[in-house]
Amino acid sequence: MREAPRVVVLAGGVGGSKFTLGVRAALARSGAPEATVIVNTGDDLWLSGVRLQPDVDSIVYALAGVNDTVRGWGRADDSERVNAELQQWDAGWPWFTLGDLDLGTHLARTGWLREGLTPTQVLERMSRRWPLGARLLPMTDAEVDTQVALRDGTSMHFQEWWTRHRAALEPERFDNPGIDVATAAPGVREAIAAADVVLIAPSNPVVSIGPILAVPGIRDVLRSAPGRVVGISPIIGGRVVRGMADVCLTAIGVQTSSTGVAQHYGARSGGGILDSWLIAEEDAAHAGSIEALGVTPVVAPLWMSDVDATAAMADAALAAARN
Repeated sequence: MREAPRVVVLAGGVGGSKFTLGVRAALARSGAPEATVIVNTGDDLWLSGVRLQPDVDSIVYALAGVNDTVRGWGRADDSERVNAELQQWDAGWPWFTLGDLDLGTHLARTGWLREGLTPTQVLERMSRRWPLGARLLPMTDAEVDTQVALRDGTSMHFQEWWTRHRAALEPERFDNPGIDVATAAPGVREAIAAADVVLIAPSNPVVSIGPILAVPGIRDVLRSAPGRVVGISPIIGGRVVRGMADVCLTAIGVQTSSTGVAQHYGARSGGGILDSWLIAEEDAAHAGSIEALGVTPVVAPLWMSDVDATAAMADAALAAARN
């Protein structure tokens, strides 16, 4: 692998945005080209007439340095006057807060979409505002919003299940209607095929990384790409770090453990997508079972406590790709 590798990151959610910051810092120190980040758009939705892209915005705001690090979503120092007015009109979702600055993003996006721009073109335009230090691509230009099918036979949008119900309603499966006929966004497959390293962020494997891999052609190009594919476990000490990813994993029959998620992704040598798998020091005992899957385990600190710690994690992943 060349000294300055071409890096692609598959990411979504808060974990993905934090990891992307670390990758950017690690690559900047080494003089490598900017990473290409392929972002999950399965969380997207229409609300009050505007198009929301929560994972896209989380990563854009984080790279721009304008994200709310306390809440973990939205813009820092935002106000909620418009959201309060929407509730007075009984519009939108009262349990899904939209900040005023955040709404500005959604209005701009919706206007551009109405003018005929694709989500790829919209994200390229959004990326001009701030020096993001990365190239961002949506996984697809198609609308493939995630629906949660519940055990009681009903279904709802993922954001309602996740934000309103806090994943308390038992899911049977997660669907992305239309994804079987969707295509990867322009540049996605080409970026993976040209990469020296593909990093799978420690995002929710089911609803953040899962939709990306479900876009026809993306999993295939990952399996055949000449670069190494290195994943980072979202599990530390047998527990999810943030959110309710364990509920998602249980719903699809995957054990909430470093080994369980590695098995879910699978080894490239066996038709999966992983060459190497970073696991936390707390999960070092899983190294043997991961190696038995045909995946090379790498033990490293995985707490993303700050950018420096996350950059060190990214360095460990890049080093794993060289070995």
